[in-house]
Amino acid sequence: MWREFWAIYGKRAVGAATGLFFGFLYLFVGFWDMLFVGLLVFIGYWIGKQKELHNEPVFPWQRLWYSLLDRFRPFK
Repeated sequence: MWREFWAIYGKRAVGAATGLFFGFLYLFVGFWDMLFVGLLVFIGYWIGKQKELHNEPVFPWQRLWYSLLDRFRPFK
């Protein structure tokens, strides 16, 4: 059962656990609203889900860099 769960939802679980870890770290360092912890868990889950569904980088830095270079090039 756990191997099947890990094969299907492994990256999502790791992402959510990472978000939860950083959420607890944030709570112990400075106490804010629990919505921030939920946001961290959701972001971790979302990144894990994106890595699971697509075999691409979550943030396409190279494409973003080239689009910024094309947009702000002084001499077109």
